[in-house]
Amino acid sequence: MGAWIIKAGVVLIIIGTILHVAPWLISWFGRLPGDIRLETEKVKVFIPITSMVLISAVFTLLFNLLRR
Repeated sequence: MGAWIIKAGVVLIIIGTILHVAPWLISWFGRLPGDIRLETEKVKVFIPITSMVLISAVFTLLFNLLRR
C-alpha cells in the first residue's frame, strides 16, 4: 500500500509540473458545453458537469487498462 501511495504522489507531482509549465493544456476545462457557470454581483457558482464526466471516463479507461 505504501508503494502505491508513493507512486500516486510521483504521478501527481509530474502532472502538476506539466500543467504549471504548459497551462494551455488545461484551458478547455470548465468551458465545455454542459458546464454550468452562474455569476451575480455577490455570488459565483461553477459546476463543471461535462468536464467531470469526461475526466471520469478517462480515469475509468486508464484504471481498467492498468488492471489487466
